Amino acid sequence: MTANLSIDPDVFLHEQLAQASPDLMRDLLSTFVNALLSAQADSVCGADYGTRSTERTNRRNGYRHRDLDTRTGTLDIAIPKLREGSFFPEWLLERHRRAEAALTTVVATCYLLGVSTRRMDKLVRTLGITGLSKSKVSEMAKDLDAQVEAFRTRPLDEGPYTFVAADALTMKVRENGRVVKVAVMVATGVNADGYREILGIQCATTESGAGWLGFFRDLVARGLTKEGPVGLVTSDAHTGLVEAIGATLPAASWQRCRTHYAANLMAATPKSQWGWVKALLHSVYDQPDAQAVHAQFDRVLEGLHDKLPAVAEHLEDARADILAFTIFPKVLWRQIWSNNPNERLNREIRRRTDVVGIFPNREAIIRLIGAVLAEQHDEWAEQRRYLGLEALKQARAALADRETVLLTEEVNPDLIARAISA
Repeated sequence: MTANLSIDPDVFLHEQLAQASPDLMRDLLSTFVNALLSAQADSVCGADYGTRSTERTNRRNGYRHRDLDTRTGTLDIAIPKLREGSFFPEWLLERHRRAEAALTTVVATCYLLGVSTRRMDKLVRTLGITGLSKSKVSEMAKDLDAQVEAFRTRPLDEGPYTFVAADALTMKVRENGRVVKVAVMVATGVNADGYREILGIQCATTESGAGWLGFFRDLVARGLTKEGPVGLVTSDAHTGLVEAIGATLPAASWQRCRTHYAANLMAATPKSQWGWVKALLHSVYDQPDAQAVHAQFDRVLEGLHDKLPAVAEHLEDARADILAFTIFPKVLWRQIWSNNPNERLNREIRRRTDVVGIFPNREAIIRLIGAVLAEQHDEWAEQRRYLGLEALKQARAALADRETVLLTEEVNPDLIARAISA
């Protein structure tokens, strides 16, 4: 009797995969997913990898690796990098996985501690948070806290950080049976390769000089100035913050945020006169080079002395602080003369924290905001450079010239002109 050798390929493959080991399943899935990502990247580039084509619009530039948790185990996913722009498979990976996990644990903690409201209960159901036990929340929080702590305490070894910006946000937290406000201090910087980084985050009882001093001392201890001095710190005019900058970063100049200063000047100006005073102030920033900026500032002061002497005095006192940016190349001015880039970061933080309202404890604040900032840090690393390498090189040269001027006993006019016009 002859054996029946006919095989249904579909049934056979199904049976083999059903009996396969987890390692085989994991390898097959990993190969399949990476092949899909490669094909998608080729589609974005307009041509297959390594193929010459007139229809090509972009080129591949290596890979970055991400972990993907599946039922068969954790897969090592190789995401193709492009020379121009960025490529990220939204259909496969979630950009804000850590931040959303943090939000889940914070909301669940509020609920379990009995501080919830109808709005919080509705939010919990919307997020699909059902059947969470205290032990499960504790386990999730512990894992997330370890990730955030590693991010917050990592060495700052990508310097020199020529430009740094600092700001603080106010959050509500429940302590000792009452709701109080605490300050969350955040610092960002531009590393040696021109990419933005989240440098640090700390929570303090108030935005005080002692809080800022401890914050900047921590940044320095982690390596903020190891590869070179900080050239410029941009912030608002909070007294404790400015003093902490001077105490921990003596080589750095302080740039008073032009947006915050405009609000301060408006408060010192008669309401009926603010329109044209604001126009005069903007005219200072609209000049083509540093010498023109200082010349226009002098003209503005001259025009205000007779009509609004108090406003002129306010401007004159702030001159060095609001024009500190002028020693650097003009191409950098928009990124360094205000805290507006950090304000956009603050809005992203607020978008996540507003749904919580009142935090159950300070650890929950650090957990959520730290996770949001860690995700933002990763996104900045994947985007284009924030500052060009050539512009950074010129900025460091301007700093070196400034130091030479300060250390020279007889001030050389040529060096001063070079530092101002760099």
